[in-house]
Amino acid sequence: MLVGSCEWDDTYLRDTVGITFMEVNSVQARLSVASSLQMAVLWYTDSLKPKTALEGHSSLITDMCFSPTSSRLATSSFDKTVRIWDADINRGFSLHTFMGHSVSVMSLDIHPNRDDLICSCDGEGEIRYWNIHNGSCIRVFKGGTAHLRFQPRHGRFLAAAATKIVSILDTETQGHANPIQYVCWDTSGEYLASVSVDSVRVWSLTEGVCVRDLSSNGNKFY
Repeated sequence: MLVGSCEWDDTYLRDTVGITFMEVNSVQARLSVASSLQMAVLWYTDSLKPKTALEGHSSLITDMCFSPTSSRLATSSFDKTVRIWDADINRGFSLHTFMGHSVSVMSLDIHPNRDDLICSCDGEGEIRYWNIHNGSCIRVFKGGTAHLRFQPRHGRFLAAAATKIVSILDTETQGHANPIQYVCWDTSGEYLASVSVDSVRVWSLTEGVCVRDLSSNGNKFY
């Protein structure tokens, strides 16, 4: 552990390597959070006194974010987990731990107006959507390896970074449930059709959404 006691002073704040700060509007006070190694620390920004040490990750914390609509915050880690905490509750253990990534979780974000939805990405490009209330993974797809953030206020789009590419993903449009086997352009180049065994989808490049979805109704498309 980075700090083994509850006695804190300004030396810890000055000497910690790799420290990062974020702010949240809390019901009780304005807080910031510092992260180093396996632990995050909540601080009161007016007095610069620590509030709570958030301990539970078994490896380096890679990212953290606050919910815009509640006192929750989330952390991701090299230990392949995502943890949910409550900034208003003065306790050091997480409310929920999400497990499902097979490699280190590199980034995460909480939806700006849905306090039940969080997304995370790992080092192999897998993005997972989680339901905060019941802890279930509700969607898995590829797209980000380094960092991701929801569109502010609306949250319809998700920006995901992977190597030298930034992908803008529509969070409201569901993709194929099974692997895509075939794609085909229309003659104008404005629409793209994608085919999996159970559905055919037509995508508009100008709108960036699926405009037509045809189900196979038990048969298989090829």
